[in-house]
Amino acid sequence: MNAVRVEDKVEALLACLDKDARQVQESLSQLNELRTLVIKRDDAALGKLLESIQAQLGHHRSQEQDRQSIRKGLADALGCDVEQMTLSALQENLPEAKKEQVNQMKAKLKSLVAELRKEYLGTVLLLSECSRLNNLLLRSIFNLGGTGDVYYNANGVTRRQTETAFVNLQL
Repeated sequence: MNAVRVEDKVEALLACLDKDARQVQESLSQLNELRTLVIKRDDAALGKLLESIQAQLGHHRSQEQDRQSIRKGLADALGCDVEQMTLSALQENLPEAKKEQVNQMKAKLKSLVAELRKEYLGTVLLLSECSRLNNLLLRSIFNLGGTGDVYYNANGVTRRQTETAFVNLQL
């Protein structure tokens, strides 16, 4: 194992993981902004945000490829399979100073990813609740799926109330 080569690759990996951490922080910010714009119903800003997220996909893909390339180089340098090359496995083959740097980055990424999962779940819940409310509103406005409520008048005659839709769909 060439120690200089491994140290160079570890430095490259740490730099790549730092970029990953910034991307996760940016994603957290975008999720917060997305929820805010949905609540405010700012369609123009929401469209711009979604376009910006779409534009960043290529950058995320190249970042992923860089990380996998570094991971493969480390696996080759340490003589193991790429699937076995995890941060924990890497730490076992490093001196204490580098081991601590990798451990700090691992802890940082773990906490950021946990926060991202929580924020993502909150965003999914908000959007699914918006969808549910929209469906309820549409059903009540257009009286969709209803068979009509049965009402009794003072004489005991039944009457279905089907003509109470906000918008009448009959031609």
